[in-house]
Amino acid sequence: MEKSKIIELKNVAKEFDGEKILDSINLEIHDKEFMTLLGPSGCGKTTTLRIIGGFVKPDSGEILFDGQNMNDVPPYKRPVNTVFQKYALFPHLNVYENIAFGLRLKKMPEEEIYNKVEEMLAMVNLRGFEKRDVNLLSGGQQQRVAIARALIDSPRVLLLDEPLGALDLKLRKDMQNELKNIQKKTGITFVYVTHDQEEALSMSDTVVVMANGAIQQIGTPTDIYNEPVNAFVADFIGESNIIDGVMLDDYRVKFSGAEFKCLDAGFDKNEPVDVVVRPEDVDVVAPEKGMLCGTISSVTFKGVHYEIIVNIGGFKWMIQTTDYSAPNSKIGLYIEPDAIHIMKKSEFSNMFGDYSTYSDEMEHLSDLTEEDE
Repeated sequence: MEKSKIIELKNVAKEFDGEKILDSINLEIHDKEFMTLLGPSGCGKTTTLRIIGGFVKPDSGEILFDGQNMNDVPPYKRPVNTVFQKYALFPHLNVYENIAFGLRLKKMPEEEIYNKVEEMLAMVNLRGFEKRDVNLLSGGQQQRVAIARALIDSPRVLLLDEPLGALDLKLRKDMQNELKNIQKKTGITFVYVTHDQEEALSMSDTVVVMANGAIQQIGTPTDIYNEPVNAFVADFIGESNIIDGVMLDDYRVKFSGAEFKCLDAGFDKNEPVDVVVRPEDVDVVAPEKGMLCGTISSVTFKGVHYEIIVNIGGFKWMIQTTDYSAPNSKIGLYIEPDAIHIMKKSEFSNMFGDYSTYSDEMEHLSDLTEEDE
C-alpha cells in the first residue's frame, strides 16, 4: 500500500553568500516513514532539514505540507518538532517540567499533562527521573529528555539533526535501536540527518544520499548499498573498489585487462563505465585459478576478517576475507557475476575507489576536520 505524502519539496534552492548550498532539489516524505538525509559535511542535508522546519527560507521552490504551501509559515505553526544535536534543554527546569513544557503552553489540564509525561518517560526509559536536575544527567539521558519533549505533543513529523553525534559508540548504538522502536510505536514520520553511513543503513526505511547540494540517490538501505547509481554513492556507503571498465555487450564487461560476465544490461556497446566490486564479494584463490592476479601490499586484522590491499596492475584493491594471506605474496581474485555492479560515468568518476592512499590514519584525520554546514 502506497503511504500518503506528507511533505513535498519542489525545486528548492538556497544560496549563502553566493555559494549554492541546495541546487533545486525535489523530495517527497511519506506518512510513518523513517527517512534519513545522508551525506558528507557541507552537502546541504542540514539546510534541507532547516527548510522543512521553517528555520531557513528557500530562495526559490516550494515546501508543501499535505499539498499546502508552507514557505511563509513560521516554525511554531508547522506540524513538526525538532531535536538538535545540542539538546537545548531548559537548565532551570527538572526532567518532568522540561518534557511538560509544550503542553503547559497549550494550557492542558494538569492530570492530562501528568499522564502524557509519564507515558513519554516510559517510552524513553526514564521512569523515576521526573525530579532530576537535567544538568546532572548524562549525554544519553539528556538526549532522551529532548526526544520526549519533542514527541509529547504528537507532531506529524519529527526532525532530528545529528542527535546522536555527541554520544559514545555503544550508547549511540543503543539509542539507534531506541529511536527506531519509538518511531515504529508512535507512527510519527522521522526525518533524520547524519553523516554516519552505518546509522543511516541500520535505522531508515528510506535513505536520501546528498552531495554538492544535490540528491544523488533515494532508495531503501539495501538498494543504496547494492545498487549505487554513481561513484560517489558507491564510495560513501561502505567500502568499494571502483574500477574503469568498458561494457562490451549486455552482461559482458571488461576491466583490469580481463573480461567478466555481469548481470547488467542496457548500456551502449563499448560504453565506458564505472565498475563497483565490494571488498566482501571477492573470493581469494590460488593465483593460477584467479580471474585477476595481484600482489598483496598490506594486511590488517579487523577482528572478524582481514582487510587486504592488493595491487593489480597498479590499481590497489581492497578485499575483506576470513583467510589470512601474507604481505608480498601473490593471490588470485575470483569474482562472481552478481558481485559486479555497473554504473554510468558521472561527475564523480575517477575520484574514488583506489586504495593506494588508504589508511585508518587518513580516515581519522578526515574525521577531525569535519564540520557540518
